[in-house]
Amino acid sequence: MACVKLGSKADAFQRQGQAWFCTTGLPSDIVVEVGEMSFHLHKFPLLSRSGVLEKMIAKASESEEECVISLGDIPGGAKTFELVAKFCYGVKLELTASNVVYLWCAAESLEMTEEYGEGNLISQAEAFFNQVVLRSWKDSLRALQTCDDVSAHAEELHIVKRCIESLAAKASTDPNLFGWPVLERGGPLQSPGGSVLWNGISTGARPKNSSSDWWYEDVTNLSLPLFKTLIAVMESRGIRQEIIAGSLAFYAKTYLPGLNRRQVSGESSTRLSQVAMGSPLSEDNQKILLEEIDGLLPMQKGLVQTKLLFGLLRTAMILRVSPSCISNLEKRIGLQLDQATLEDLLMPNFSYSMETLYNVDCVQRILDHFLAMDQVTGGASPCSIDDGQLIGSPSLTPITTVAKLIDGYLAEVAPDINLKLPKFQTLAAAVPEYARPLDDGLYRAIDIYFKSHPWLVESEREQLCRLMDCQKLSLEACTHAAQNERLPIRIIVQVLFFEQLQLRTSIAGCFLVSDNLDGSRQLRSGFVGSTEGGWASAVKENQVLKVGMDNMRMRVSELEKECSNMRQEIEKLGRVKGSSAWGTVSKKLGFKLKSQMCSAQEGSVSNQNNANNTVEKLKERHVKHKRSSSISDKASVSSIVHS
Repeated sequence: MACVKLGSKADAFQRQGQAWFCTTGLPSDIVVEVGEMSFHLHKFPLLSRSGVLEKMIAKASESEEECVISLGDIPGGAKTFELVAKFCYGVKLELTASNVVYLWCAAESLEMTEEYGEGNLISQAEAFFNQVVLRSWKDSLRALQTCDDVSAHAEELHIVKRCIESLAAKASTDPNLFGWPVLERGGPLQSPGGSVLWNGISTGARPKNSSSDWWYEDVTNLSLPLFKTLIAVMESRGIRQEIIAGSLAFYAKTYLPGLNRRQVSGESSTRLSQVAMGSPLSEDNQKILLEEIDGLLPMQKGLVQTKLLFGLLRTAMILRVSPSCISNLEKRIGLQLDQATLEDLLMPNFSYSMETLYNVDCVQRILDHFLAMDQVTGGASPCSIDDGQLIGSPSLTPITTVAKLIDGYLAEVAPDINLKLPKFQTLAAAVPEYARPLDDGLYRAIDIYFKSHPWLVESEREQLCRLMDCQKLSLEACTHAAQNERLPIRIIVQVLFFEQLQLRTSIAGCFLVSDNLDGSRQLRSGFVGSTEGGWASAVKENQVLKVGMDNMRMRVSELEKECSNMRQEIEKLGRVKGSSAWGTVSKKLGFKLKSQMCSAQEGSVSNQNNANNTVEKLKERHVKHKRSSSISDKASVSSIVHS
């Protein structure tokens, strides 16, 4: 550490309890009181170096009593005045980055100028500060830390401003070009050109590359006001926003213990382990810090990890910070909701009411912010994109990701018996229809909600199922839904109808492909020769496909027979009962099982044996349904299909 030696007589001062004595052989003729410490000194060495002490000694000497003066407001207190007194007596004094600010401020307050002696304390401290402290990153940082205790005097002397400008300049400079930023952090001495120095001679070797976050850990030692000032100066110097945001995030993780419970992936464990070494902030100070961090963070997507933003939001709710701070954090998360995970969304409800286990209202607000941002940035809509382009459109990637995330969240919160239907329905309906390529996730969430809320009436179930598009269910989901007793009958009929329609379309497309392959096979025969080996494998593949299509035709034929048997059994049931009950239900529901509709339209080729089971369940539910008389006589096929 750099220092300056001044004078000698180090043994002249001795401490006895709360008093210092100067043992020069002469009795002391003045007592200087600084706080609880008293200094028994001599008048001449003091008044010869300080204008203030000269005036105070002259005034105190007018009385015949013992000369006593008090310096209760001297910067740095008794410890600093001890050094000042030793300087006045010519004792060797060591100037360091840790005491130069105190000594400079104390010397200014005591008027220790060149008028009272050449090379006085003010000039010595200022020269050391300019020539030594400001040239070093760590010395500048250490000197800035000491300004907290003498903030008023340090601001008046522009010490804080000069330290911060020095730090900002070093942080904004590439450490590979100038050696002084990384020099103090344990690296080898470097030349201004960046090469490593050995005994002051350039070796030509280049230092190791340093990342742009090399200064994050150092500035966490600053108090919040000084840290804020440093960040403001760095922004004015044009340091990139992502670097500023990274520093703010590191500072927050250092002093907010709640953020380290879920450590962000890739974070250095050695850095975060140092948090436990310092004394934790009180809840009030944590609250102030969080609100200040929120005010400093740029409102820009991707600058801060989404997991950290959720951690800040979770901590803000625990500390009960201002509503504006919580709202800002929700907006920041909404900007990058597509980068969140399901674990992030599962925030416990910290409210006193505890209506639900998880904070569904907060997720709803975050989703609203995301959708509003998506519209502003020109997000896709159903009117601007054809159905065939929805899944592959690059602009839909974020909103499709969010839709899948929300469906997963709905499935997680659905088992909560305290989650009311309107709140569940509002969150599910907030996602646009075009954002879901498939409704399997939504169907799963709705089914879990029905299972956990068995007291829902039929009308409430139908109301919730209207959010789901049966045409966007996969074959697996259709098979499950067709046998799901928790779904309303109307929804099961829709699922069966669209499942058969989807299967018919798929099979018709396969037949068309098969016919095209047959035609192309004849064309390929003319090119046999040099390419005979290549066509042989293609012909073999076509033959395999043809066999598969033949098997498909056989299965479709079996399905037609099965559907015909189903229709006959239903008609027989109506005749045995002696009434047109089932015919009435079929007319109400618009479910006319004709053989031409059944052909190639059964729910799943691999699960065709489930058809009889489905019909039997429909019969049993029909009897119950007839007794309740809850089905309108004016329903039609179109109202079922498109409701």
